[in-house]
Formats: sequence, C-alpha cells, structure tokens
Amino acid sequence: MAQTQYAIRLEHVTKTFGGVAANQDISMQIRRGEILSLLGENGSGKTTLMNMIAGIYYPDEGQIYVNDELADIRSPRDALALGIGMIHQHFKLVDVFTAVENIALGLPKSERFDLRRVRDKARAICEKYQFALDLDQKVYEMSVSQKQTLEIVKVLFRGADILILDEPTAVLTPQETERLFDVMRNMRADGKAVIIITHKLHEVLEISDRVAILRRGCYVGDVVTADATEASLTEMMVGKKVELDIERPEPKDPVRRLAIKDLTVYNAEGLKVLDDVSFDAYGGEILGIAGISGNGQKELLEAIAGLQHPAPGSDIQFFPPEQEDKPMELLGKSPRAINEAGVHLSFVPEDRLGMGLVGSMGMTDNMMLKSYDAGSSPLVDRKAPQELAKEIKEELGVVTPDLNTPVSRLSGGNVQKVLVGRELAASPIVLMTAYAVRGLDINTSYTIYRLLNEQKKKGVAVLYVGEDLDVLLQLCDRILVLCGGRVNGILDGRTATKEEVGLRMTNLVKEDAEQ
Repeated sequence: MAQTQYAIRLEHVTKTFGGVAANQDISMQIRRGEILSLLGENGSGKTTLMNMIAGIYYPDEGQIYVNDELADIRSPRDALALGIGMIHQHFKLVDVFTAVENIALGLPKSERFDLRRVRDKARAICEKYQFALDLDQKVYEMSVSQKQTLEIVKVLFRGADILILDEPTAVLTPQETERLFDVMRNMRADGKAVIIITHKLHEVLEISDRVAILRRGCYVGDVVTADATEASLTEMMVGKKVELDIERPEPKDPVRRLAIKDLTVYNAEGLKVLDDVSFDAYGGEILGIAGISGNGQKELLEAIAGLQHPAPGSDIQFFPPEQEDKPMELLGKSPRAINEAGVHLSFVPEDRLGMGLVGSMGMTDNMMLKSYDAGSSPLVDRKAPQELAKEIKEELGVVTPDLNTPVSRLSGGNVQKVLVGRELAASPIVLMTAYAVRGLDINTSYTIYRLLNEQKKKGVAVLYVGEDLDVLLQLCDRILVLCGGRVNGILDGRTATKEEVGLRMTNLVKEDAEQ
C-alpha cells in the first residue's frame, strides 16, 4: 500500500467570529516529511487555522482530512488521537512538577501513576531525537528552551506525528534556536509533518521546505522555500512591496537623560531579580536591552517607571531638558508622581492587557487613560482621544469593528498596535518598550521601527527590550546584555555580533569593560 502523501488536507475551511471571517474558504495541504512555515500579517488567520486542526476551534464550513480520511476534530483530545499535537507560545506546564510528572498528566489512569514506565518511554524519545532534557528536573528550574523541549516531548509521548509550533523561537537565544532547528530536522527525517508559525523571515528561509501564506483570512498560495526571498515573501503577505531596511541614523548630540546606578530589585518571593545594575541612557539614541526571558528586563523598566520598589542603595536619576545640571531623583516616586514632576515617560509593558490597556474598554477610552485628568472641566473630553484613536487605527492598520469594541476582543497583534500607538503619541522624553513588536507581522514591525527612529531623531531616549537579536543589532546604537539580573556587557550595536550577544546572554562570555 502506497504511503499517504498528505498528513492533512483542508478543503474550503471557513471560520467566522461575530460576522468577521477569520478564515475564508481555505484549501491547502500539509505533507509528511516536510517543515511547512505558515506566514501572514496580524489578523490573517494563521493561529485560528491551526487551532481548528488542533481541536481548539471547530470549522463553520469545510472539511479537514487527516491521512486522507475525513476527520471530526472537536477537541485537543480528538486531535491527539489523530496524531496532531500543538506546542503553544505560552506553555501548559505545572511549575512544581518534574518533567516526568508533567508528561504523565493527562494520561489514562492506568498509565498515569506508572512513572517508571513514563520515564523510560520519555527517555527513549529524548535519545531518538537528541533532546537535552533532565526528566527529573522541576519545571520552575528549567530555562525557556528546556520548557519548550518538554512540551514537544509531551506531544511525541502521546504519539503525535503532526506537530504545530506557534512562534517557537520567540524567546530563545541563537544557540537555543539552532538546537530547536536540529530537533525539527530530526523529526522531519523521521517522516513527521512539522508546521511552524513565525514572523521571523530569516528563520523561515533557514528551516522550512515550503511556505504557505495567508492574507486577510484567505489562502494566497505556497512557495518552495528555496525559490523565495524575504522580499518576495513579504510582498505575498502584504500584497505590495515593503522596504525591509531598518534605518539607524547616527545619534546627534546625545544628552544623558537617565543615570541608573547600583539598581537592585527583589521580587515578591524575596528573590533578587536585578543585581547592582548601572548604566546611562541618552536622548537621541536607542539603547537595546538583550537577555533571555526572565533575566530582569521587565523589572528594570518597571523600576524606572515607578512600578517596582528597588532595594536601598539603588539610584535612578532623570536629567530634564534645559536643566541637565539639576537631575531629578525618580527612586521612590509613583508613576503619578513621576508624571506630575514633569517627566514625560512612556512605557509599553510586556503585559499588554494586564498593565498596558483595559481589555473591557475600546480604543477611544484606552486613549483617554493618558488624558482623563487634563483640564479643569468636570466633564471628560472624549473628542481628542477619539481623534487619536482614529489616527492610530489608520497609521498602524488596527483591525477592529469600531473604536468602541473592547480591545480584549482584538488579536494580540492589534492590541499591541493600540498600546504602542498611544504611548508614542504622548510626546515622551523617555520611551521604554518591552517587546514592542512581539506578535506583529513584518510590515507593522517595520512601521514600529520607523516610529522608534522618529522618536530618536526628536531627541527621545529610547529603551528597547527585544527578543530578536537580528533586529537589536540593526536598530540599536548600544546593546546592554542582562544575564541573571546582572549587566554582562554593553556593546556597540554597529560592531557586535549575534553570536557574542547570545553567548553573553547565557553567561558563556563574562563582562569585561563597557564597550
């Protein structure tokens, strides 16, 4: 009997939410023994389509065939029974359990408590695909890369031979990304079908055999990766040519705006997350902050914004325009006190809906959060925030039914556009962004880079926490590397290499002197 050519076939699949078509009449195939990259702008329907294959959503119309047989996938359990496993961007693990215990969760009762058998089978999988995983290690002791490996082992353990990975390299170092790619190549060689959703075009070109592209919920087509370039893929995604060069003008007359000295921060559990961090930030430059997720980037920006309480001995000083010789102490001030002191500070936090925006409010009301206490009238002015919301919607291409639709109903990328647009519109002196382009398509990402450079030209001090080292090296003037909450070097963005930054992020290169 001939081997099945297609692992999955989609025929005329449609999915709508509240009258908006997330996927419209999509027909495509996924082959065995290939790595398929799925590309598309924000809101193009990539994750929705994969969620239907993984059993999280059910199609309104159309059919899904698995191994040439019509499949009725109504839950992730149904998907796993058909050999389909999805590794989500946010891991589904129990922190206090070991790797083996996490693998055992969800198994039938007859297998769940036989941890020796689970360990033996998991070890065999690790050896087959060359996974570096300590099966007895607690999840909270693992790196992001190890947690991701555990998620892959979990679905392989349950017999998955069709794997979907959603933004798998988002928070990995270059070295960890290369190890993941080796694993994916091993799975491809074993005849498995691997689908990767990513916005990083250089990774698409490196790892995939074929690229399928969605645009506004419709299937545009596919292309053999060997015949593609970053420019051609972007044009297929967007429908027009997009300039893929990141501008990096030389800083003109940089002026010190922030002086951070001996900054130490403890988290709620009493663990030191920032350890004696010192650096300066200058108006007219973009200072990149690199580090593996959880190495103090979040706490650093929050401490400057007045949202963290640094330990005694820490110092955060702001140097106001026209009064550089009279620095202002920010330590101990609340965000409101910082604003009332005349420090125009904009902050795009990592937690978009938890900290940056109110999910139950629409765009207009979220714009008003920055200006509701302006003026002397007891009535709130809605006209200016509404105009700003319209401007951001048009400038950044926010996909929303209307300006009053709760932002929690928008896709993650559109939520990010709303937040970034609002903070940029506040005429900051210091602009801090944590993962400003996370989840954004390449077209919008380059719009954000352009906007950041416009702020830099205006003399704004920009602090850019990013996870894509290629972008950090193209966009930033200097790059501060955090490792274990400490500064492990400040590098020149024009001369540093991706490999050096990655090694400093993992402490394989120790800090010597500021460069």
